[in-house]
Amino acid sequence: MESHLYNLNIERAVLSSILFDPQIFEEVAAVLKPSDFYHPFHRNLFAAMEELWREDQPIDEEFLKEKLELKGQFEEEPFLEVMAANPLSNTSAYIKELKEKALKRELVHLTSEIKKITVEQDLPAIDVIDEIQSKLYKITSQTSSQDFKTSGEVIKDTLAHLLKMKERGNSILIGLDTGFDKLNHKTAGFNAGDLIIIAARPSMGKTAFSLNIAQSVLDQDKGVVIFSLEMPAEQLMMRMLSAKASIPLQRLRVGNLDDIEWSEITRLSDYYAQKQLFIDDEGSLNVHQLRAKLRKLKSQHPQIELAIIDYLQLMSGSGNKDRHLEISEISRSLKMLARELQIPIIALSQLNRSLESRVDKRPMLSDLRESGAIEQDADVILFVYREDVYRLKEAKQKQKEAQARGEKIDVDIQEKSVEEAEIIIGKQRNGPTGVVKLWFHKEYVKFAEEAAETVREYEPKESSFEVPNL
Repeated sequence: MESHLYNLNIERAVLSSILFDPQIFEEVAAVLKPSDFYHPFHRNLFAAMEELWREDQPIDEEFLKEKLELKGQFEEEPFLEVMAANPLSNTSAYIKELKEKALKRELVHLTSEIKKITVEQDLPAIDVIDEIQSKLYKITSQTSSQDFKTSGEVIKDTLAHLLKMKERGNSILIGLDTGFDKLNHKTAGFNAGDLIIIAARPSMGKTAFSLNIAQSVLDQDKGVVIFSLEMPAEQLMMRMLSAKASIPLQRLRVGNLDDIEWSEITRLSDYYAQKQLFIDDEGSLNVHQLRAKLRKLKSQHPQIELAIIDYLQLMSGSGNKDRHLEISEISRSLKMLARELQIPIIALSQLNRSLESRVDKRPMLSDLRESGAIEQDADVILFVYREDVYRLKEAKQKQKEAQARGEKIDVDIQEKSVEEAEIIIGKQRNGPTGVVKLWFHKEYVKFAEEAAETVREYEPKESSFEVPNL
C-alpha cells in the first residue's frame, strides 16, 4: 500500500505515549480503534491495551506482553521498537493524523468494494447505490462494524448505561422527551434506534400529534427532520405556528391577526430561524432516496435526534413488487436506518377502513394496512383515537337520512373546540401497552394534557376554562 496512507513512526509514538502515561489511553481510545493502526502488531497491541483497560489492569510492559503471549500475538522486535519510541508531549495532532490516514485507507478499500459489487455481483443498480451510500456513511461518521461483541464488551456497555441511568436520579426518561408527561411515563421516551409507528384513520390528528412531538424536541434545542409526502412545508409550518402561538389555524391561514398576534408570529419567526428543523416536502420519495437524504443530513448535522415520515403508505419501495412486500421492505429499511443513525424514527401510517364497521372503533394492531411487516419491525405502535370524530360523523349521517325521508329530528351536530383524545399504545417492545388520555384543541391543531384553553406564552391567564362534559 502507498506509504502516504500510513505512518509507522507516528503509530509507535502514540503507543509509546500510552505506555509512558496510561492515563491518556481513554483520550486516544475515544478517537482511535485497533483497525486504525496499519501495522498488524500495532493493531494487536492497541487491542490488548483496550482489554487491560476494561479489566482495570495496568497498561504496562509486563501485562501487555502476557496478554499478547496468551493469544500468540507477541512479537519481540516490533514491541521493542514501540518501547524505544519517544513518547509525545501532545498526542492530539498525531491521533488526528492517524485517523486521517485510516479513513483514507477505508476509502481506498471502498473503491475495491464498489468494483466488486458493481461488476461481480448481479444486483440492481439502485441496490448497489444504497450499499455504497451505507458503507460511505459508516466511514464518514467514523463508525465501525463488527461481526460480534464479546461478553466483556457487552457487560461494560451495559454497566455504563446503568450508571448513566442512576445518575439521572428519579427521572423516568431514558429516551427522547415526547413533550407529554403521561406518554413519557408509559414509554420512558423514544429511544435511539427505535421505529415508532403513529397510526390513525384520516382526520384523527396523527400529523398534528407528530408535529407536537417535533415541537417539544425543538424546544429542547435538538434537531428534527420531517419528510412530508402529503403536505407542503409551508402548511406544516403554519400548523406548528398555530400550536406554538395558540392562534387559531383558520385565522392564521388568512392573516387575520391582531397586533399582539403579529408580534408573536414575528418572535416565533426568529425562534424557528435559530432551530435545527429540516423539512423535505418532495411528493414522491422512495425508500432509497429517503435513506440517502437522511444519512447525508445526519452526517452534516449530528444534532438531529428525531426523524418523522408523513406518511408510510405514500412511500415506494425499490421495484415492481407486491405492495405487501414493498411495505415490508420500507418498514424494515426504516428500522435498520434508525439503528444505523442511532435516532428514533417516527413513521405515520393509515389504518384500514374496516374498523369503522365495528361498534367499538378503537384501533387494533390488525387494523394497520399491510400490518404484518409494520407490526414486526416497529418498536412502538401508537394509535390516535378521538371518539367525538365518530359521534359527529354519525350525527350528521342521521340528520342526512332523516332529511331524505322528509323527517325532522333533533341531532346535536355542534363541534366541540376541545375533544378528548386517546393515545393507544398497541405495541411496545420494551414496555407496557395501555392508553394515555390527552385533549385535542381543534383550533390550534394541538394535543395537550389539559382540557383548559391553551394559554398563550405572551398573555397572562385571565380565567380558568371549564372542562367540557365529553
